[in-house]
Amino acid sequence: MIRTPSHPTTASATSFHELPRRAFFATIAGLMLAMLLAALDQTIVGTAMPRVVAELGGFEHYTWVITGYMVASTVVVPIVGKLSDLHGRKPYYLPGVALFLLGSALCGAAQDMTQLIVFRGIQGLGAGIGQVMAFTTIGDLFPPARRGRAQGIMASVFGLASILGPTAGGYITDNLSWRWVFYVNLPLGLLALTVLALAFPNIKPNRPHRGIDFRGALLLTAGVVPLLLAVSWGGNRYAWASPTELALFAAAIFFAALFVWNESRAAEPILPLHLFRNRILVVSLGTMFLTAIGMFGSILFIPLFIQGVIGASATTSGNMLTPMMFSFIIGSTVSGQLLNRTGRYRAQAIVSLAIVTIGMVLLSTMDSQTALGTAIAYMVVVGIGMGGTMPVFSVVSQNAVPYAELGVVTSASSFFRTIGGSIGAAVMGSLLTNRFVVSFPENLASAVGPDRLRSLPPQLLHAFDNPQALFARDSAGSSSQFGQVLTQLGPDGKAIGEAIILAVRLSLSDAIHTAFLAGAVLAALGLVLAFFLKEIPLRRSNRPEVGEAEGAVTPAVSR
Repeated sequence: MIRTPSHPTTASATSFHELPRRAFFATIAGLMLAMLLAALDQTIVGTAMPRVVAELGGFEHYTWVITGYMVASTVVVPIVGKLSDLHGRKPYYLPGVALFLLGSALCGAAQDMTQLIVFRGIQGLGAGIGQVMAFTTIGDLFPPARRGRAQGIMASVFGLASILGPTAGGYITDNLSWRWVFYVNLPLGLLALTVLALAFPNIKPNRPHRGIDFRGALLLTAGVVPLLLAVSWGGNRYAWASPTELALFAAAIFFAALFVWNESRAAEPILPLHLFRNRILVVSLGTMFLTAIGMFGSILFIPLFIQGVIGASATTSGNMLTPMMFSFIIGSTVSGQLLNRTGRYRAQAIVSLAIVTIGMVLLSTMDSQTALGTAIAYMVVVGIGMGGTMPVFSVVSQNAVPYAELGVVTSASSFFRTIGGSIGAAVMGSLLTNRFVVSFPENLASAVGPDRLRSLPPQLLHAFDNPQALFARDSAGSSSQFGQVLTQLGPDGKAIGEAIILAVRLSLSDAIHTAFLAGAVLAALGLVLAFFLKEIPLRRSNRPEVGEAEGAVTPAVSR
């Protein structure tokens, strides 16, 4: 229940549960605006990137626009989570939103690809701070027993952004300029910043602390950056066993070991190691990590399957993602409501993960004969399960530790989920490519015939070393190199071309099937792990327990 003190100003509140009603709801509005802003940016920029590259050049740096943002937003999360536990949320939340807006303005004004990459890094720092502060503040405003509904609504914001982002990005790019994809953040962001500046309480934890763990922050950054670069480049820019990849992984392991050593000795560690003695938290983080690898790593290839295997257009592919995101919103909303009403999370976690696993298995059964309606139904199943897991594990993690460590545990949850998603995207992408390379020669020999295969020009076959060549051919038509070579083959050229396209579609189907199946296995492992999730009552208040001083640090115990 929200307490409404006789004095109406936010300055009088000494903790979040004492906020006046007006300040409470204004804070919620500011949180949702800032969250929508950051979530939209992740989905709106992708549609503009081809136009950005066409104008600025630097295609070889294309992936850095995404990688730079991802690295910056991931690295800052654990650091700012800990700092906010020490100094309060407002000193970091408002500068985070301001940094995001600065990065957006600079991105819109970028004159070359190098500038855009640097400015996207600035934007990523702001986005990482803003997102972890939003979810942490929800934990401040609502005790665990009442937090499910709010977490479900905040998770739905991501689903809404996934629906609106690509459409808005395409419209803005076509009718205004790609620069407005970044500039459009400014009015919404300034509104969110104004609301938060006026309404967001500056409540400082009533706890002593022993300085900031700068060395831990540096070591964490030194460990995460090479890991993210390795998984982003592996199997794509460099072979997994290349010296560059091995050096990056070695650096990540080395600095991670130093980070753990430092955290065991630091007075105020960025990521306190005693958290990992908490069985509930370990199971929760492990489950989020596994499911992030499986879910986010494999569903990236749904548009590729729809376009490359089923043969639908890019527009149809984008439209087909909408039902899945709506089901995600429904799943997260219903999950949050159930959590609020029942206060039980273990059964809900198991059921949600079972739905995800079933959905991933269904996706793995799709082939070139699958109807669009069937594919949509399978995607809806996955969306409901994904949405159901989001509020549950956020609340479980936050409920498992003392309130004084809310920021660090919220940031740890975001960190493990992001790292899992990054690893999943890289590993699944490599798995898909390797399977395609093996499957294509077999399907090609079957479709064309061994004798005719030996007589085909090598450049014709090399056009499909990458599955994306299928789309290049469809968009370029007879003017492409593929079409020109087919023309030189005479009357049989058209039939040979159709046979090759069939082989590509079958091979792509085999490859994506493997990725979906791997995602199903990982989701199943997460499901098994969830059975070890111990259920404890959800706290009904954020007030300190008897014997615990306000804001005191109490090591988490195994529950």
